[in-house]
Amino acid sequence: MRKFEKSQKLDYVCYDIRGPVMDEANRMIAQGVEILKLNIGNPAPFGFRAPEELLMKMNSNLVHTEGYSDSRGLLSAREAIVKYCRKKGIEEVGTDDVYTGNGVSELITLSMQGLLDSGDEILVPSPDYPLWTASVTLAGGTAVHYICDEAADWYPDINDIKSKITERTKGIVVINPNNPTGTLYSKELLEEIVKLCLENGLIIFADEIYDRLVLDGLVHTSIASLAPDLLTITFNGLSKSHLIAGYRCGWMSLCGDKSSARGYVEGINLLSSMRLCSNVPAQSVIATALEMEEETKKLLVPGGRIYEQREYIYEALNQIPGISATKPKAAFYVFPKIDIKRFGIYDDEKFVLDFLRDKKILLTHGGGFHWEKPDHFRVVYLPEMEQLKSACSRLKDFLTYYRQQ
Repeated sequence: MRKFEKSQKLDYVCYDIRGPVMDEANRMIAQGVEILKLNIGNPAPFGFRAPEELLMKMNSNLVHTEGYSDSRGLLSAREAIVKYCRKKGIEEVGTDDVYTGNGVSELITLSMQGLLDSGDEILVPSPDYPLWTASVTLAGGTAVHYICDEAADWYPDINDIKSKITERTKGIVVINPNNPTGTLYSKELLEEIVKLCLENGLIIFADEIYDRLVLDGLVHTSIASLAPDLLTITFNGLSKSHLIAGYRCGWMSLCGDKSSARGYVEGINLLSSMRLCSNVPAQSVIATALEMEEETKKLLVPGGRIYEQREYIYEALNQIPGISATKPKAAFYVFPKIDIKRFGIYDDEKFVLDFLRDKKILLTHGGGFHWEKPDHFRVVYLPEMEQLKSACSRLKDFLTYYRQQ
């Protein structure tokens, strides 16, 4: 088993995960142009509202949450997270193994800074949630991207993962349900990944923020439940499932074999203490939120808003000549493919920039998720149905005349 000690230095690297398209959108907005944002998974602007009970709970807790909490988080919140982990089949988690954060984003960065030295490698999916690559880079490591195969329902290519494991590889990031593709991994696939990690002594970083946003009656399997002999760090939170993205309420839990990672855990404790604590009012609703999943489930079944909008966007995109899409099974994203030969596309960032300027709709290009070919873009299907219909109509019209060459 490899030994994972805390990093002795952090080589900071500037890494822009937004770029010129977002800059142009902000410039247009400042000039009074109305932009339809299909680029970010933020439910609030599109009429989604947190459950009233949750809002009332936070309101009543405010007078009791004015001070710092333990650096890991409120005990009541961590106890609720432990209970949730056990519900997911993750048994070896105690309250001292749980760290709350100002969203999962903060904890991703913290987990990388505590681990990596210059030249260390982390396997990251392509396409990915770009903060993973940014955080690895910021910590002085190298993100090595393994391919997710669109022809195989966007599942990770196990052979590609095998080919990219080296002596410098410290761990692997598994994003399930996946952002940006919306796919949900099978238990069998996760078991294959666990087997590889056991053979090579890798830490698993399991990004499961969308595990309560699963469609079609499917069931999410937490990879930590399959890997009791591996150090696995699972990331989750309330931003998406409970529609409170702005509250910044996330957590990570450590489980499995920590015997060779004592220095790493010490580093996590130190970094956690350095930022004092996460948002205490947001922590105070974790226990309540994890007991109330029915409001979310109503959105995910036939007649529910997320379900119906998923059905629409999938069908509408596939009816546009030159566009194809794999049906997402979770979250609220779809990652369509564009026929680059048909439209002469050699630069996907230019494509979404031209579309923004022409049709006033903001998308994210596939390269923003470290997808190498210029043939994909991500659509967030949170806006109301009429807005989605307008967006698809404008995209269809745009592609009747758009050519890069």
